[in-house]
Amino acid sequence: MKKYIKYLFVVLALAVGFGFYMYHKPHQNMATTKAEKKLSAGELFQQYEANEAAGDQAFLNKILAVNGKVTKVEKDDDGMISVSLATDSEMFGVICQLDNLSEHKRIDFKEGETVQFKGICTGVLMDVIMVRCIEI
Repeated sequence: MKKYIKYLFVVLALAVGFGFYMYHKPHQNMATTKAEKKLSAGELFQQYEANEAAGDQAFLNKILAVNGKVTKVEKDDDGMISVSLATDSEMFGVICQLDNLSEHKRIDFKEGETVQFKGICTGVLMDVIMVRCIEI
């Protein structure tokens, strides 16, 4: 019986150690991370619109550099800034949520200007969503 308690203690210690490591693991620095793919907002949206499963296979949880024309800038109650980029669709586009963990050159984006963001693609709801974005 004492032998099993020792093993249980070792497993418990490993689990606590792993949890501590994961909790304190530093965030990925988006400014120094290289984009895996570069494309326009229209191309990204078009590939998801054609085949969502193939879009997820190609882009989901990958760091992308996406450029496009700003259609809308919103700031929510928590201070999260989201920039919508135009696509061929009149109703939907690519939403880039600025990274709260990074310093930004600017946050005053104007409708109609062309910008390029680097961020993590989290898939499509109605718009394609990019999180932790920074302007490049």
